[in-house]
Amino acid sequence: MATCDLDRPLVLGRTPFPRPLQLGHECVAEVVAVGSQVQTVQVGDRVVVPFEISCGKCSACQAGLTGSCRAVPPVSMYGFGLIGGHWGGTYADLVGVPYADAMLVPLPDGVDPAAVASLADTVCDGFRHVAPHLPRLLERDPGTEVLIIGSLASRYPFSVSTALYAALTAQALGARRITFCEARSQVREEAAGLGLETITPSELRRHPLTPLVVDISGSPRGVRTALTKTAPDGVCSSVGTLSHAARIPASLLFVRNVTVHIGRAHTRTLIPQVLELVTATTLHPEAVTTRLADLDDAPKVLADHMTSDTTKTILTTD
Repeated sequence: MATCDLDRPLVLGRTPFPRPLQLGHECVAEVVAVGSQVQTVQVGDRVVVPFEISCGKCSACQAGLTGSCRAVPPVSMYGFGLIGGHWGGTYADLVGVPYADAMLVPLPDGVDPAAVASLADTVCDGFRHVAPHLPRLLERDPGTEVLIIGSLASRYPFSVSTALYAALTAQALGARRITFCEARSQVREEAAGLGLETITPSELRRHPLTPLVVDISGSPRGVRTALTKTAPDGVCSSVGTLSHAARIPASLLFVRNVTVHIGRAHTRTLIPQVLELVTATTLHPEAVTTRLADLDDAPKVLADHMTSDTTKTILTTD
């Protein structure tokens, strides 16, 4: 079980999601029981459990848009309480998985479950901001730079794993230059340890326009900043913001012919693609993990995570 970047603000009441919550939505699991209609999953299988609920059969799922499954209420997912539906959370000994044949993704032999616990959400989220766009841009210009924007404020509750996973994806796909903009000094140190060029928000003002900009700030200011730093005919991919609105420089985007994507990841569709990079040993999600602990110690370990700057905590039952 892995913490998500949203868990800390959820616990601290810094999001619109109403409480109480059943926390946790990233996990790798061992199947301990199956229903009578399950055909492809067996007891003992090790699987990745996507955080979004999807049936695998509706028109959206068949098109790969599993985050918009039409067989369940909109945004059905683990770990978000009333907003995501009554599916429970994954900080638990047992988790119920509907549509098991469609949802569960087999974990390849030899892959450490703790290394890929976040494939259920944040690893795929970082991947989808980069992988659909970077190969085409590198074909056009092998020197294409990737700019990743984290927090623009030094005091910010969100942790930073999604941004770091996006950077690791860019490295895995052959980007020669990856610039990581972040206000928090400890995050810049962590990014530099992964081989990234780091800059502060004040330095970003002088930074040149960039063909691929990834906005993981989660703030209206970050969205606007990312859009203004995108080069002509470039791509800006953003997680968006929990705020109701953000100012968009529409005329600037028109003149520059910028492609913009703001939205959620279709995680179940992406997990096999990410596993290919992991099994090829080109993507190493474990490099972002900052703490491993036993599930029995979860109350203390999670309390420490929520009140610190820890990036990624993994709980195991082994």
